[in-house]
Amino acid sequence: MAISAAEVKELRELTGAGMMDCKKALTECDGDIKKAIDWLRENGLAKAAKKEGRIAAEGLSKILVEGNRACIVEVNSETDFVAKNEKFLALLDETLMTLIHSEAKTAEEGLALASVEGTLNDTFINAVATIGEKISLRRFENIDKNDDEIFGTYTHQGGRITSVVVMKGTDAQVAKNMAMQVASMNPTYVSRNDMPQDVIEHERSVQEGIVNNDESLSSKPDNVKAGIVEGRLSKQLQDMCLVDQEFFLDTDKKCGAYLKENNCEVVRFVKYTVGEGIEKKEEDFAAEVAAIASGN
Repeated sequence: MAISAAEVKELRELTGAGMMDCKKALTECDGDIKKAIDWLRENGLAKAAKKEGRIAAEGLSKILVEGNRACIVEVNSETDFVAKNEKFLALLDETLMTLIHSEAKTAEEGLALASVEGTLNDTFINAVATIGEKISLRRFENIDKNDDEIFGTYTHQGGRITSVVVMKGTDAQVAKNMAMQVASMNPTYVSRNDMPQDVIEHERSVQEGIVNNDESLSSKPDNVKAGIVEGRLSKQLQDMCLVDQEFFLDTDKKCGAYLKENNCEVVRFVKYTVGEGIEKKEEDFAAEVAAIASGN
């Protein structure tokens, strides 16, 4: 049967699928819109499976706060262009809303949660079919606070970097400043008290080796050498600890001093940088164009 342009347009608006895919779906389903939607979804599963092996290192991170809970999530795509797609942004929001109301701890548990389309995993599969490239839930974390604590959040470069801080105190600006500190200066721990002892001991052994091998210090008493080691260790570790870092808005003071001035204390923080740790594929656009031209 003949398929009209209006029918193709309607199906495309409902699904976001390509024009030719919509026309084929309607042809296969004798013009039945509902069946055509299912046909696209069913064929989308096959398309999504083919995309599983691709590298998705772009995407966005986003934060949602509701009451005493914040959720931070990273959803990856293959290209930065798709990360700006309205359907991708809608998927990011739906993912946050689903996760923040759950007790899921891992991406696998999150994807198994119920959604309008079945499970969150089904929602991602349909997004892959519609958008046309691999999209994946990489990680998320639900962060809970007490009533006497506040959240500080910061989003940089539209979602390339996000950070959440839980802070004791009532100053929202201080909380936001600490979230910006985390995003910009990349601490690993709040303070030395939170740092695992094996991390400290490893760095101490490195500094001891450096001091013991320094001939200019060979005549120094052991207690002096020990002091030098501790001084170097402290300097080495301070950039890893939020309270020991220079405050980015006033480098003449440490974050710990800034917090004390404002009667505040950082309890914990989480920072996401999109794509960190993922080995990105080097694109050869000339080869890609040649492959398309040859039909491969």
